Amino acid sequence: MRTIETTAVVTPEHTLTVEVPADIPPGPRRVVVIVDSPAVAGTKRWLNLKPHNVGLVDPNFTFRREDLYGDDGR
Repeated sequence: MRTIETTAVVTPEHTLTVEVPADIPPGPRRVVVIVDSPAVAGTKRWLNLKPHNVGLVDPNFTFRREDLYGDDGR
């Protein structure tokens, strides 16, 4: 299985033609088409998250099992 990512134009007749690389042999193939909505200028995003750097708790902390759990393994 190969993934080929390309852009295409949908015609007014609602058809789509895709050209594949020459090394793909002719014959029936399973094809998955994902139609992405075009970005509309001025559209508000419903979720606007900004990155927040919290840093490490302690740069010397190793996240070893012994550091995380007690002697009973919990």
